[in-house]
Amino acid sequence: DPAQAAGANRQRLAQALGCEPVFLQQVHGTQVLHLPSPTAAPTPVADACLSLAPQTVCTIMVADCLPVLLTDRAGRCVAAAHAGWRGLAQGVLESTVAAMRQSLAGVDAAPTLLAWLGPCIGPEAFEVGAEVKAAFEASSPEAVRHFKPLGPGKWLANLSGLARMRLQAAGVASLHGNDGGPAWCTVANASRFFSHRRDRVSGRMAACIWRSA
Repeated sequence: DPAQAAGANRQRLAQALGCEPVFLQQVHGTQVLHLPSPTAAPTPVADACLSLAPQTVCTIMVADCLPVLLTDRAGRCVAAAHAGWRGLAQGVLESTVAAMRQSLAGVDAAPTLLAWLGPCIGPEAFEVGAEVKAAFEASSPEAVRHFKPLGPGKWLANLSGLARMRLQAAGVASLHGNDGGPAWCTVANASRFFSHRRDRVSGRMAACIWRSA
């Protein structure tokens, strides 16, 4: 959409939430931003954010990549992470979980964390090369079970399955949302989801989490 239309939609989102979402400049990295951040740029560079403050909306934009929203069971800390394959392989979820635990260390030495995985490109649509498979297997040999051979040097990757594997390894046992089923696939559900892989030029979806009080 033109910038004016996208800006109007962001205003509608803020009105619906009743508070301002914080948007990031996402670069497929592992940087975690603590919100509110008085020194951050208007659109700070990061691929995850967290907050202990009420009415601070952690927001991730996606259109095939996986949005992951997290909180502790007591609802004291919330976080959002952008998990495309590069950031996921580099450890964006582990960095987010570690930042949450550090933020809660003063009140809870072992907080129970929960995660919700949103819609993303599904395991029957995400065709990747051998370099993607190798990037995950370099640190997690068990990642092999989330890749299905497609042809010479080609694989189908289960992005949500890889994220679940890494969250569980990081000690997040309570996982919800995207289970890799067809209803969660952004590519296959054109009437519900934006998909860059499907449309090449597309909008973005916003995944938000915040403390109401």
